[in-house]
This record gives sequence, structure tokens and C-alpha cells, in this order.
Amino acid sequence: MNIIIITGASSGIGMEFARQMDEHFSNIDEFWLIARRREKLVELADSLKHPARILSMDITKDAQLDRLEDTIREKNAVVRMLINAAGYGLMGEFAGQNREEMLGMIRLNCEALTSITHRMIPYMKRGSRIIQLASSAAFLPQTDFAVYAATKSYVLSFSRALGMELEEKGIYVTSVCPGPVDTPFFDIAERTGTTLAIKKYTMVQADRVVALALKDSYYKRTMSVCSMPIQTFLVGTKLLPHDFYLKCMKFLKKREN
Repeated sequence: MNIIIITGASSGIGMEFARQMDEHFSNIDEFWLIARRREKLVELADSLKHPARILSMDITKDAQLDRLEDTIREKNAVVRMLINAAGYGLMGEFAGQNREEMLGMIRLNCEALTSITHRMIPYMKRGSRIIQLASSAAFLPQTDFAVYAATKSYVLSFSRALGMELEEKGIYVTSVCPGPVDTPFFDIAERTGTTLAIKKYTMVQADRVVALALKDSYYKRTMSVCSMPIQTFLVGTKLLPHDFYLKCMKFLKKREN
């Protein structure tokens, strides 16, 4: 049985991946949809043409990932695609953040992503693919977004190295690095702070990010960066020192306040 596994499938980019692949992927037997909100997964599964297995779980819990592996072995499933879309961010000054929420962000964005990726590779075959949701925040440190940007920098670095390791096995890894995306992400992120206004001018729709990510994955590209402003930003972070951008962000934040 050929399957696609999507974490964070209950909303936003994860949900959009399921919808777009449901339209265009014909050689998949089941979608395995993972998130904590079962009711949202049920709604999504009911809207898909493909059979969908609902796995309501917290992927930061090892026991629940053990259950995922047990189910894969029981069904003799082959993971044709793993899409790690689960994650969240928090804005605001580091010292003013809730410690447990910050540590939870690290556990989900970094530890859980690493764990599920490591667990799923043995169930992949030549031609399987991994899509990791990073962010343009991975390109450099960011004030008032310090922990989130650091977690996404980890995802990008880890995924690029992993892709090189897996290349000979015919398993390909693509890191998706969008700028602001019009999803419920900001409902959580802006509870403790606000994003720079200039960033919101670069906001794109989730369907555009996902369409490009699937195309880049198909062509075995290591990164997928949506929209000209964010592609320009990526080039700029390689040309100028990060301190320059950090000072610019600090200046802009003061102007907005």
C-alpha cells in the first residue's frame, strides 16, 4: 500500500497539500492525515477523493509515534511522501515569552520533525520524497521572532544535509521556505507580539506555496522559495551581513511602535 503522510493536516499549508495532491496524485492508495484536532481531520478526509486514514495524535509524544510505526508495519505500507507541515511560531521579545510555549515550539518544530523523519525513512523506497516546512525566517536571525527563526534555521540546515545523505537511495528532500502565508498561523503567532508591517506586504496564499513546493519536489530541488520578494530576500541575506538586517528590523520596529 502506497501512502502519503501529512503532519499538521488540520489547517493551513498541511491541509492545502492534501487538497492539491488529492487532485493530481493517482498512484496513492491512502492519505494519512495527522494532527491533534480530530474534527478538522474528519472534515478534510470527507472532502477528499482518496481514502484517508485519520490519525489524531500529538507528534511530540514518542508513544503516539510508536503507534504510527506499528500501524505502518501492520498495513505493510510504503511511505511515498512525508510532508512535515506541523509547527507554530510566537512573536515578541524573548524575555517576555511563556517558557513552556517556547519549549513546546522547539519540541514540535525541531524534535518532532526530526523524530518522525527518522522513523519514516525505513518505510520509504527509491522515488520517495520528503517535504519539510521551513520558512524564510530560516535565512537569518530575527528579533522578536528569535526562537521560531532558530527552529526553522534548524529545519533548513538539517533537511539540506539529509537530502544529500539520502540522494544515493533515491529519496529526495525539499525544504519549503515561504515568507508570510495567509493561514491561521498568525492567530497564534500574534498573541504575544506583532509582525513587521513590511512583511505583510509579501504575504501569499497557501495554494501558491504548495503548488510550487510540489513542483520543486517533483524536480528534486532542495529548496522551494515562493514569490519574487522572498527570493530577493534570500539573495540579499547572502550578500549583506546578518547584523545589517537585525539593525534594520530593530529600527523598523521602533518606528512602528
